[in-house]
Amino acid sequence: MKKLKLAFTLFLTLFAVSLSYAQDWSNTARFKDANAKVGIPAAGENRVVFMGNSITEGWINNRPEFFTGKSYVNRGISGQTTPQMLVRFRPDVINLKPAVVIILAGTNDIAGNTGPSTLEMILDNLISMAELAKANKIKVVLSSVLPVFDYPWKPGLNPADKIIALNLMIKNYADKNGIIYVDYFTPMVDDRKGLKKELSGDGVHPNADGYKIMEPIAEEAIKKALGKK
Repeated sequence: MKKLKLAFTLFLTLFAVSLSYAQDWSNTARFKDANAKVGIPAAGENRVVFMGNSITEGWINNRPEFFTGKSYVNRGISGQTTPQMLVRFRPDVINLKPAVVIILAGTNDIAGNTGPSTLEMILDNLISMAELAKANKIKVVLSSVLPVFDYPWKPGLNPADKIIALNLMIKNYADKNGIIYVDYFTPMVDDRKGLKKELSGDGVHPNADGYKIMEPIAEEAIKKALGKK
């Protein structure tokens, strides 16, 4: 009887979690209060929003000093794919009225976190985010996807060459449309086309040393977007 009761309780818990996920698939509510607190930029403030997944979220967790004292807003959510980010792009980016948005996304799409996705589908979502930003007078920075040899949570997908192909597609789109493209991939890739071991604990997410490589690249892109030398 106790086992049956425990099983039923577990079922109800999982059902509640599943229902909650279905109701807010893109996790739009995640930053609702934080966005209200941030408000709109002050006069002369060049706000920058970092939009992304766990790599962006991990950035502020591993290197909070990079964000401290700057008008940088981190809007990364672990596990997210580009369609989820596209749904929450208005509340988490546009409504914050930044001068610049840095979009780093696509690896979870390749991992199939929200179902199968082609490279063209990923690019389409990135383009949609870029077009929304440009329509709202926000400068866009598109980021390369970081190298991955294998996903620990979904082994055997052989993502390395897919990431290389996607990065080329992103760069080509950026070049043709006057959008800044940042290349984190090249300085972080190893001879297996994966993330260098010294820069990550799991081969997907950067550690503090990995973020230290990314930071000057991001800041140079921000300066370029703002027209600063």
